[in-house]
Amino acid sequence: MSLRPATPVLAALAALTALAGAEAAHALLTAPRDAARLAETARLVGALGLTDLALFTEARYTRHPALADLATAFQDNPLSFEHFPSGSLIAPPADFGPTALDFSAEDLR
Repeated sequence: MSLRPATPVLAALAALTALAGAEAAHALLTAPRDAARLAETARLVGALGLTDLALFTEARYTRHPALADLATAFQDNPLSFEHFPSGSLIAPPADFGPTALDFSAEDLR
């Protein structure tokens, strides 16, 4: 007797659903402990005056975006393509470029 083609698929779907439920239960059970740990870490960072978190390990302008100058991404050539994939994941600073100007309603008339 052979199995229907859908039986292994449904078994895999049931196993993945059970794993997702176990992950959700684990997240709910460990949330208070994690919140306390994050609060303690935030207090420590504030007390020591640490810099931003290193987000990526590739280029220096993606490791610490708050500490990088704006030209390092184009140090080889202003029109060159992005060397590192993480450079496309970080938005430019909010106060950079023409969108950073503060326009009022009177300026647009």
